[in-house]
Amino acid sequence: MNRTQSAAWGPLLLLIILSTAAWLVPGQFASLKSGIVPALGLIMFGMGVGLSTEQLVAVIKSPRFLLIGVVLQFLLMPLLAWGIAAAMGLPLLLAAGLIITGSCPGGTASNVMVYLAGGNLALSVAMTTCSTLIAPLVTPLLAQFYIGERLELPVGQMYLSIVQIVVLPVAAGMALRGWLPQVGERLLRVMPWVAMTLVALIVATIVGLNKDRLVDIGGWLLLAVALHNGGGLLLGYLGSWLLGADESDRRTVALEVGMQNSGLATALAIKFLAPAAALPAALFSLWHNLSALTWIALRPGLSPADSEPPA
Repeated sequence: MNRTQSAAWGPLLLLIILSTAAWLVPGQFASLKSGIVPALGLIMFGMGVGLSTEQLVAVIKSPRFLLIGVVLQFLLMPLLAWGIAAAMGLPLLLAAGLIITGSCPGGTASNVMVYLAGGNLALSVAMTTCSTLIAPLVTPLLAQFYIGERLELPVGQMYLSIVQIVVLPVAAGMALRGWLPQVGERLLRVMPWVAMTLVALIVATIVGLNKDRLVDIGGWLLLAVALHNGGGLLLGYLGSWLLGADESDRRTVALEVGMQNSGLATALAIKFLAPAAALPAALFSLWHNLSALTWIALRPGLSPADSEPPA
């Protein structure tokens, strides 16, 4: 077992332990709700410390896989959600919730998973940012097409969120690495572990907040969410492979396509449909982190990741 695989087992076990604790004492973790956004910002700051300007410039100069990944994100995930809901005969509200989840952009947790998988972090951050920036236009159209209902998205809030949670923290981390390289190197050694712990706490908080809803979820919905996420991971990997991506970029695209912004999906479902429609997104919040960490732990590692943390 290499370093990349070994590194994934720790956060996977931590995620399971904290999620179990949140199930047993949900109130203790639900009280951490106000810390979710700052925690995501700190995670992204750590990702910025591990990201160089040269890497981002390389992605911008050769945007092929950035475009491929974003197209796959919005093409595959809503279509998969619609197909799974139709094939399984999910009730209307649950089907709508699954489709909304599939129509949302990639989530920031995917950047952490790409880091652990030894993927292309610059491509991952670029995909998350790009998909989120175009989501105000694309997500309502996809939801309307597949659900048949018009959604009104908080466009201004979405743009503000991506700036606060992704762009500014990543830029701050990159600036620190450039201005104070020695401090950046020291932080780079501990930030992956900080990020792992924060992701586990965020998921546990979501479990605590949604325990009552999750109790009512049947096995069919769990299967639907697992198929949706697994299909995104598999098709993202195969699609990028067929289009000529190397292993690092394949892992990046797979994780970016398969992991959704389930927090946004939960908020949209509750606001524009009904609480029941938020159940798929709430379950997805837990499942896609578990599945990603398991996949990383079981996958053979990349040779660069065996000797040093992915840059």
